[in-house]
Parts: sequence; C-alpha cells; structure tokens
Amino acid sequence: MTLGYFQRVSQQSETRLWINNPTVEEARKAIPVGAIGCTTNPTYTAKMLNQESERARVLAIIDAVLPITDDDSEAASEIQRRVMEPIVEVFRPLYEEQPGQLGYVSIQGDPFAEDDYQNIIDAALKDRELGENVIAKIPTTASGLKAMEYLIGENVPIIATEIMGIAQAISVCEIYELACQKYHNRPPMYVTHITGIFDEFLAELVKLRGIEIAKDLLWQAGTIIARKQYRVLKERGYNVIMLGGGARGIHHFTEFVGSDMHITINWSGAIDKLLELDPPVVYRMDTPIPDYAVRELLKIPEFEQAYREDGLKEEEFADFGPVRYFRDSFEAGWGALLTTINERRRISAL
Repeated sequence: MTLGYFQRVSQQSETRLWINNPTVEEARKAIPVGAIGCTTNPTYTAKMLNQESERARVLAIIDAVLPITDDDSEAASEIQRRVMEPIVEVFRPLYEEQPGQLGYVSIQGDPFAEDDYQNIIDAALKDRELGENVIAKIPTTASGLKAMEYLIGENVPIIATEIMGIAQAISVCEIYELACQKYHNRPPMYVTHITGIFDEFLAELVKLRGIEIAKDLLWQAGTIIARKQYRVLKERGYNVIMLGGGARGIHHFTEFVGSDMHITINWSGAIDKLLELDPPVVYRMDTPIPDYAVRELLKIPEFEQAYREDGLKEEEFADFGPVRYFRDSFEAGWGALLTTINERRRISAL
C-alpha cells in the first residue's frame, strides 16, 4: 500500500497533522490521511453557515436553541457546542485508542468575553461535557492565563492560543509548570504559535507604514518566530507540545517537518493540496536562518516584540497588534453568528 504525504511524515518524523475548522465530511476524510486532532475557533459556526453541506444542519440547530434562552450570546455558545458535536464524535474513536494523545477536538468560546476569566472557565467546563476528547482552547492573555491556572487544577487539557510572541509562550509554560506542581495534575498542554496570521498582520503593517522590506522576508517572519519559540521551549525543558496554527500556506506545515510539533491546517487549500502534490518528506525545521533576515525584520517594532523572550509583558498580551488582529477575525465571525440568531428570531416571531 502506498502511503500518502502526511502518513509518511508521521512514519518518518514526530511531526503530526491536525485539521482546522473542518466540515463533518472533511473531518471524516482527514483521519485516514493522517490527522490526529481537530482545532476550531470562534468563527467556526459562521463558516459552517457558508458551507452548502452544513448550512441546513446549522440553521436547524439555531432554531432549536433559540426557544431555550433570550440571551443571544448564551444561545451562540450553545449553538456552537451542538454544531461541534458530530466533529467530537468523528474523533472520539482516536481518543479511545490513545486517550490524552489522539483525537482531541478544540472549542474556543465567545471572543467578546475574552477579558472575563470566569466566563472562559465556565465555557470550557461546559464544552467538556460533550466528551473527554474536547480540549479547551484558551487565549493567552492575562485573563486567559488566570483561567488556564484554574483549569489545570481541574485536570482540563488546554490549547493556549493567540500566541504571537515568544514571551506569551514562556508565560503559559511557567504558569503550567507552577500549576501542575500546585495541583498535582498534568493535563496535556499545547502551546501555539499563530504563524500565518502573524505574517499577514506584518504584511499589512509594513504597507500601512510604508516600510521598505523584501516580501521574501515577510513570508518567513512567522516561521522565524515559531522556530525560535520551539527552540526556547526545548532549551528550557518545558513539558508541552508546540502546535502551529493560523496557516496561510502549505509552507506553514512543510517548514516545520522534522520537529515534534503538531500543526493544524485547513482541508481546502492545504491538506488537499499537499495530498495532491505529494512532495518528498524533507526535514526543514533546522534550516538555518540568515542573520540578515532577522536584522531586517527587527526593524519592525512588532517583530522585535514577538522575537524577544522578554518582548512583551503579560498586561500587553491582549492588545499586542497581531493578537488584536487575530481576535478581530473571531469577533467578526461571532458577530455574524449573532446576526443570524437575530434574523432567525425575527422570522420565528412572524
């Protein structure tokens, strides 16, 4: 039997594939080709409303939830859980095969409530009622870090998301180690770097400011940060798994092959493309980064903040440019869901 690209990656390295924001059909297709987990974000339900194969199912869920509560935000969270339920079921057999290692499905709550750590905790615990293979996806902000500490005490597995700067990753790992010692629990902890979104933010920023810098360097910016973050976490001996996210090209998978990173990418335009291209498995994680590339990128203050281990303070995490840029997309997606909820309420009242 001929193995596909991701199967060979898994066979020849410790690099692992997750699928991001899939339809139910895509989730089912992803496991046989090598996916071991699934990530979603607060745009998920809105994205499914725009998928022909999912729209009717999602609208039926919305209509079923609306009579339960008059609070649109509360309704949105419950709708998201119900929309996610079949995805959780698709990955459950993998989890049962290797609990705590395979088959996790992430859920991230209301982005408009990210500054409320109690709301983050309550949503994560409610989401976990869907199954043991649900993993809480928590923003790496001051409020999110506070929620993470509590959830570690409850032995809840966590993906620390919205990480753009190495200082954020270090803060997560330090809190994780302290909380594990305090509570005598060690739930799985995945520490992200949102690589492609960082690139996207930087490209828009230099255009806005009129900064002269080669697009080739901007193409590498997030990867350079992610590689350094990976190295720092290894050197410090943190017992976490780094999860690459926010991919905006297939290089945001292939450039990390050879590491023990897990990387989440979309089916359309990424997984399907790499399956079609079927490139050779090449270890690229340790590819040297030219000094001049880093020097040029350090001219951009936001790159320097992300690159330096002490480049950000905890109170700066939430409003750091690329973090805010990423969260804006979540708020837009959640806002679209709230608009649909409002529209369905008006229709049902006629």
